[in-house]
Amino acid sequence: MNGRTAVDGQLVGAEARLLLEARYGHFTAMQVRERRVRGVDLHLDRLDAASRELFGGGIDRAAVLASIRAVLDGGVRDASVRVYVLDGDPPHVVASSGPPHGPLAGPLSVRSVVYQRYLPHIKQAGGFQQAHINRMAARGGFGEALLTTADGLISEGSITNLGGFADGRLVWPDAPMLYGITMRLLERMDVPQERRPLKVADLTAFDLVFLCNSWGVTPVGQADGLPLRHDDGLARRLLDHYEAIPCDPLD
Repeated sequence: MNGRTAVDGQLVGAEARLLLEARYGHFTAMQVRERRVRGVDLHLDRLDAASRELFGGGIDRAAVLASIRAVLDGGVRDASVRVYVLDGDPPHVVASSGPPHGPLAGPLSVRSVVYQRYLPHIKQAGGFQQAHINRMAARGGFGEALLTTADGLISEGSITNLGGFADGRLVWPDAPMLYGITMRLLERMDVPQERRPLKVADLTAFDLVFLCNSWGVTPVGQADGLPLRHDDGLARRLLDHYEAIPCDPLD
């Protein structure tokens, strides 16, 4: 007989079973406001590049957009949306929506955790390790965790990218990481920029340290117990740039 799957004592269909057993795939996450998204093309490019690497072929962009619109049916205008591409022949495109999510409340207190993701440039489906790290950080009273090498080099947050301003330059870690969509959008800011190896102690010399993801941009006030500077002017300039980024229509 065909395999069967039950959730909380209730049999579920093939679609639910697919999601339960998904082990190999990737995704992108976005915030929808008024049925618009910042950097739609960047999200599609991310899915396409990861699909080519993992599955040997690109995505059907029209099918991805149709899936996003499907989960926004019924007049939904603001939402958190994820689009997964999962193993199959051809790969499955799965979209999900939930309540909209604003930026993390800052300034954040963060702690470093020694952990490096395999294939960090791919936003991988599953993500048990990062979810666990994030939950443990929250239980400890921290807003986020910074992932580092064994010798303390920062790569990224568990669900964010880290950036900061030092000597008038926008600085990003020089380390393997997920090249986040919001990070890419902030790189369009008209300021000198560079990547350099960073440790937590280096952040104390910065004028502003922040985290960013699809939820927005949030300043960091403390890292591993070390207080960090907060230049109000720089923070306002950064947020003004982010908020002025045009949002692309989904319809």
